[in-house]
Amino acid sequence: MSATPGLAAEPLVFTCERSEKNYTESYELRLIPASKNQKAKVFVDDRDLDQSNELGRQVVKNILITESTILISMEAHFPPESFDGVQYGPGSVITAITINRSTGQLRKAETIKGGILSASLGEGTKTHQEQCIVKTKP
Repeated sequence: MSATPGLAAEPLVFTCERSEKNYTESYELRLIPASKNQKAKVFVDDRDLDQSNELGRQVVKNILITESTILISMEAHFPPESFDGVQYGPGSVITAITINRSTGQLRKAETIKGGILSASLGEGTKTHQEQCIVKTKP
């Protein structure tokens, strides 16, 4: 008798498209659910979204995969910085991404607090939508 693998056993790969004004960008979104040995990972065009350096720290907090929906939560924290002679305090961005698995609609909500992003983009929550399709296996 063979066991049926769970929904989250395999990485999920999507081709997504984001549009803003007259600009459209396509990218690959790869989700690797958490396992006993590894935390959940998210890659955009093979770039690991878990990053930490002198410019700040971004962490994928969780990936929840159900039959109908994928939920991704991330946090980014930035140290104080000076730009063009202006001093900005520390900042953070909390990101919640929802992907509808049947339609491929991706909804992203980003809450910006403090820092240079708050000064340039505005403090608070911004939402936008993108369209994704599941990449077929080769």
